[in-house]
This record gives sequence, C-alpha cells and structure tokens, in this order.
Amino acid sequence: MEWPACTDEYEKLVIRMSTPRVVIDNSVFSSATLVKVDSARRHGILLDAVQVLTDLDLSIKKAYISADGKWCMDVFHVTDQNGNKITDEKVLKYIEQSLGNIQYGRTNSSKGLTALELTGTDRVGLLSEVFAVLADLQCDVVEAKVWTHNGRIASLIYVKDSSSGSTIEDSQKIKKIELRLRNVLKGDNDIRSANISVSMAAMHTERRLHQMMFRDRDYERTPILEVTSDNPVVTVQNWAGRGYSVVNVQCKDRTKLLFDVVCNLTDMEYDVFHATINTNDDRAYLEFYIRHKDGSPISSEPERQRVIQCLKAAVERRASEGVRLELCKEDRQGLLAEVMRTFRENGLNVTRAEISTVGNMATNVFYVTDAIGNPADSKIIECVRQKIGLSYLEVKELPLVNHQEMQREDQAVGIGGAVLFSIGSLVKRNLYSLGLIKSCS
Repeated sequence: MEWPACTDEYEKLVIRMSTPRVVIDNSVFSSATLVKVDSARRHGILLDAVQVLTDLDLSIKKAYISADGKWCMDVFHVTDQNGNKITDEKVLKYIEQSLGNIQYGRTNSSKGLTALELTGTDRVGLLSEVFAVLADLQCDVVEAKVWTHNGRIASLIYVKDSSSGSTIEDSQKIKKIELRLRNVLKGDNDIRSANISVSMAAMHTERRLHQMMFRDRDYERTPILEVTSDNPVVTVQNWAGRGYSVVNVQCKDRTKLLFDVVCNLTDMEYDVFHATINTNDDRAYLEFYIRHKDGSPISSEPERQRVIQCLKAAVERRASEGVRLELCKEDRQGLLAEVMRTFRENGLNVTRAEISTVGNMATNVFYVTDAIGNPADSKIIECVRQKIGLSYLEVKELPLVNHQEMQREDQAVGIGGAVLFSIGSLVKRNLYSLGLIKSCS
C-alpha cells in the first residue's frame, strides 16, 4: 500500500488495523471459490460483505460467521449462477477490493435519476396503470424492481424526463406525479395504506424494498393464496447461558437468500455474532446467534413472534412465483406500459419484476400468475407472446440449484477450508476444518 507523504506511523497502524483482510482461494475446492474476510466488528458489516457478493449475482453455497469481541471472521463458499468457481481475474480483484473497503460502509453512487417509491395493495392491472401514468407524464422508466407479498406491493422505479433525458427537478411536475400515482395506488379500497415518495438520493434498491415492505408491515398480513409447500420454517430460542438468541431458518435454496435474511436482521437492529449457512440439494439451512444492538437477546414472546414473522416475510418476498418471462426489445417511450396492458388484458398478474435498460435495449424480467395467484395457463402465455412478439418475449426456466458436486467434496476433505468457530456447531458437533485460518475463540 502506498501512503500519502503526510501519513505518520500511528495513522498507518490505525488504517492497517481497521482495514479488513481479504483472502480469496480457488485451490481448496474444484467447484467453489473460498472467500475469507477478517475485520473489525460493527453493526451491519456482515450485510455489507454479503451485499458485495450478491450484487455480483454470486451464489453463496456455504458460509461460517464468527465474532469475538471487536473482531469478526467470515468465510464464504461462492460460485456463479451456473455453479462454477469464480475464475475471472477482474471479478476476483473487484471482490477483494470491495470487501477490503466494507469497514467504511457501503455507498451507492447517484444514478442521476429520480427514484419513485410506491407501496400499496396489489391487484391485477396495477402496474399497467402505474406505467401508463408515467408514460403520460413524459417519464421514461430506466430501471425498476417490483415485489409483491401477502397482497401488498412495493416498487422502486427510477425515471428520467423524456424531453431532457435528465433528473426530474420541476417541483410542479413532481407533485403531479405523486398525486396521480397516489390515486392509482389508492384504487377503491386502499385510502390509508397507499404511499408514494420521490427521492433523488442514491440507495441500494433491494435493501430499500425490504425496508419499504417492513414499514408497510406486510409480515402481519394474511396471504391471499395459501401455499402449503416450500414454506420457510423459522424458529427462535434463547440460549440463556450465553446470552444469545438462536435463529434457525430452513427453506428452499435460491439466489440472494442469505442477503435477504441478513438484511432484515440488520434492519431490525440485531447483530449476528455467529452463524452457519449450509445448502443440501435445493434446501438451505441457516443458523444465527444474535443479540440486539444493545447487547441483549430477544426478551419477550411478542418480540420472538415478530422476528419469526419478519424472517418468513424476508424469505418469501423474493421467492419466485409464476412463469418467468424475459423481454428483450428496442426501448421506446410507452413500451413498458403497452407490455403491462397486454398482461392485464389477458388476466395475468405480475408478482415480481426487474426492469432495466441497457443502451437502447429494454431487458425486463417478469414473473406472472393468473388473477388469483395460480399458475398461468400456457395457452394464455402463448397468446401474450404472439401479441408482444415471439422473438421478443420468451419463457425462461428458473436456474436449477445443484449442490451434489460440492457435497461430495465436503465429504472428502471436510467443511470450510478453515478452523471455524460457531457456538451452535461447537455444542452440537465440534466443527473444525482444515486449518487454513485460525479460530476466533
């Protein structure tokens, strides 16, 4: 590291001590890249580390977290979405540099766009009306993400002015956008809970969506359609002797699962001291030892139930429901509104959406069901594709989660590539690995 000329030895020592030490190893497993981070502990630092990895669309197959005093040690087993190791040197360098800077907190650079935050009651055709209003008000949608859960919808939409191509700064136009979108969200029966806000601030989209749905208290609402399979199982118990609350989550594995759970624990102001994350076939098993920011464990039954409800909601919000449709077409004003109107006219409900613009191309992903949440009829899907364009709108299968090769390697060489300290594992099965790193105990 090169130091500025004015940096004295004490400042160098402080910087060295506070800068996380990152080690990336591709030699331990043939099917996973090992990422180890040693850093000073602070509230939210685990979320920042997980965010770095998930923002690159990497899958975290296993993880071991341990904190001792003011220091913490995180070990992640990561692959790309196809289950392969990370071998691109540029990506590896970016991971190392980004994780090395997490001690100073994650920042989000401004996109030069106007952010619209919407929450309200979900219904068929709502997004069609939202995007029609934006098109009518000369707002180009550059990027957006939409989540639905328990009959509620949260959306973060980034727009620019159609004529100037820049941020919308006209206060009168902003007021008009807010008024018309609020009226759309209210509909006939959502006078109280419909909410819209406009912001110029930079933010992490998915973390903000979790915060919006948490504020909307989606976790307290009754699902419109009860699903009996693949529901997450969450348990919370106190370990009085150690002063921890032990949280266990079992559910179907999927992309960004760890981020969603840790994000909600962080936003509920809990610190994770120890954790073990494991995956087996298509199942995920997450165990956390947590305390409140003030150092206390969960202290009441209502608080315990709230944590269970919130973590179930965190898992379910991004769970993919319905058929995945991918649209790739040259972007133009009103395109998104037309696509959504076609969905609405054919009785399709969008349960989740990811809207993006790359150059002059719109690349969008939609998850659709019928009007009451059941699987959409394949004939209707084909009818919609014909109207939009068979070559533009395609049906895509969800990526498969495959852990068999990693399981075989774990059985052959042990877990983690490190001597790792997890209190629960220590009590239950005394987990130690190959000694690449030292325990914090």
